[in-house]
Amino acid sequence: MNAQTTLPAIRRSVTVNVPVEKAFAVFTESFATWWPKHHVNPNGYEGAYIEPGVGGRWFERAPDGSECDWGRVLGWDPPHRVLLSWHLNGEYDYDPNPARASEVEVRFIAEGPTTTRVELVHSKLERAVGGARLGESVAGDTGWGWIMERYADLVDGRELAPLA
Repeated sequence: MNAQTTLPAIRRSVTVNVPVEKAFAVFTESFATWWPKHHVNPNGYEGAYIEPGVGGRWFERAPDGSECDWGRVLGWDPPHRVLLSWHLNGEYDYDPNPARASEVEVRFIAEGPTTTRVELVHSKLERAVGGARLGESVAGDTGWGWIMERYADLVDGRELAPLA
């Protein structure tokens, strides 16, 4: 892929019945409670985490304690926005080069005192090796739409969408 080609961003949104502060906190502080067991660590999956603040890690941990990075926190504006670098390529291998990282931005928009719209945009996919394949994957049946529904289910107190 040449530098002139731009892949379309993947956009998904859900509305949850909690104030914006709670929606942000569940997304960032309780990430491991709703994120599906999608993992890149060959040792399995115990949970995934977002460290608060710019420069924090976005990573997963296996039951044996080993960790695999997914990216970094690029923007941190509680309770309105978090911006993450996604260092996983089209094969879901970690690529440490920030120039080849795509980005995941999540915005939390109050639609009332107890309702929040959560908008996710996964962009800059063309920067990743295998970016077109990555885009197809995150737009697919077990991609961001399904993942955001799991998040909304947890926030709203419903049973989590079943694992695919």
